[in-house]
Amino acid sequence: MPRYELALIVKAMQRADTAAALRRTVEALLERGAVVRDVENLGERLLPYRVSKHSALHTRGAYFTVDFYAAPDIATDLLDHLGRDVDVVRPTVLKKESAAPRGPCCGPGPSRPQGTGTGT
Repeated sequence: MPRYELALIVKAMQRADTAAALRRTVEALLERGAVVRDVENLGERLLPYRVSKHSALHTRGAYFTVDFYAAPDIATDLLDHLGRDVDVVRPTVLKKESAAPRGPCCGPGPSRPQGTGTGT
């Protein structure tokens, strides 16, 4: 299963309501066969611009990331489900790289043997 990250903004609410919205989101992932690896709270902050969602104008939101493994076809169904949740302001699913590429990629090239350069 590929690895994904859900970037989630929920509307500014009391802590218990925010936890309930996050719990609903994680349960929706689990119901669709996902394996949740990590949930990270990035805090509450001002939104970069006003967002109109579910007939309300939002200027603040709580930011979360959810790291999970799931089947490739889960994203559209999950975004449709989260789009109907009145507490979710903006859901975004991103595919993560499964592993960093191994081997030489960047950095210094092969070292020159001594005495071949025009040094002083």
